[in-house]
Amino acid sequence: MKKTVMILIALCAFLNASLVTDVQYVDDAKVLETLDIPSSFLRDPLFRQLKIDLTSTRRDQYLHMFKRGKSYIPTLRKMIAESGIPQVFLYMAMAESNFNAHAKSWARAVGLWQFMPKTAKMYGLKIDRYIDERKDPVRSTEAAIKYLKHLHRIFGKWYLAALAYNCGEGRVQRAIGKAGSDDLHVLLDEKRKYLPRESRNYLRKIVSMALVSNNAQLCFTPKELELFNPSDSERLVRVRVSGGETIDHIARQIGMKERDLRVLNPQFNYGFTPPVKGAYINIPHSRFEYFKQVYKPGKQKNMYIVHRVKRGESLSKIAYRYGISYKMIVSFNKIKKGIIYPKQELIIPIPRGSVHHYKVKKGDSIYKIAKRFGVKVAKIKQRNDLKSNIIHEGDKLVIPN
Repeated sequence: MKKTVMILIALCAFLNASLVTDVQYVDDAKVLETLDIPSSFLRDPLFRQLKIDLTSTRRDQYLHMFKRGKSYIPTLRKMIAESGIPQVFLYMAMAESNFNAHAKSWARAVGLWQFMPKTAKMYGLKIDRYIDERKDPVRSTEAAIKYLKHLHRIFGKWYLAALAYNCGEGRVQRAIGKAGSDDLHVLLDEKRKYLPRESRNYLRKIVSMALVSNNAQLCFTPKELELFNPSDSERLVRVRVSGGETIDHIARQIGMKERDLRVLNPQFNYGFTPPVKGAYINIPHSRFEYFKQVYKPGKQKNMYIVHRVKRGESLSKIAYRYGISYKMIVSFNKIKKGIIYPKQELIIPIPRGSVHHYKVKKGDSIYKIAKRFGVKVAKIKQRNDLKSNIIHEGDKLVIPN
């Protein structure tokens, strides 16, 4: 077996170096055409070397990326195809994160598509204590598609949109101005360096990954080829569930293991959905019909929220605020000797419907909130340990029923 793989690797290196056949050359040129890239790019020496590396020195790493992405690839592939953007952009996610939904860069970019916080929020992705939708394979892909379409409207060419995705609109515009051209070969000039080195290799990386995948049958064993085309039946569907509900509870209802459902939902910071009226979760398409038959929203006795300990708070104060026993908090969070610390995050299991968890909005006053929920101001102050009637936008209040 090992000898066979070594022969395949050697053959691939030879085939890549010689561009294989006229047929493959035409096929590869068609892929480049979808990105508005001229076929002459196939002769770019740095690109060709990256392509060879993927079937030789980086072969195992390349296969590992597909193995890691098997839970997400069918979904991304379908969403990209339906959006009308080039199918090659599947490999942008691969280049950005190696298909690791938890990937985080030094610049604080996160997720499969490596969104920065500001851009993520601009395209409607939630980032808070409970959830980071940059890690959500469905929501982040929706945002990436919108962003790429926006960049294409600005630059008019898909390869420029890809470059701008990597280093920013302004950087690409300045590079075009300095070069006096938006020609790809000019912008990737290794001597002039109109773009940063990472950006110059970014497009080469995406295209090399795409072309090796398109010709995978030439370079990989039948068993390895299975990684390139995971089952389309396992693409993801977003369904509505109760807020503050454990992933384990949902998984058991639809006959899945908790760890498998959590792999499909890396966006949740804890083992439960955000404590809102209704939350969304990704499930396999193959479980969708069964989910519609068996899932009952809000059947779970408790819901879950996260409380960040403030200076001067005690377990008894926190327990009173949420209307539960402090022993329940101690037990659920495995707190030793009843000791808690400022900024420590505690998971609070509260009886479903016993309280509302309300985030103060602009223009709110404690009187307006009390009236809205039919609760006395004094009760809100007491349960939230407020010394005055002053509240601020973004404050989180517990409103007892």
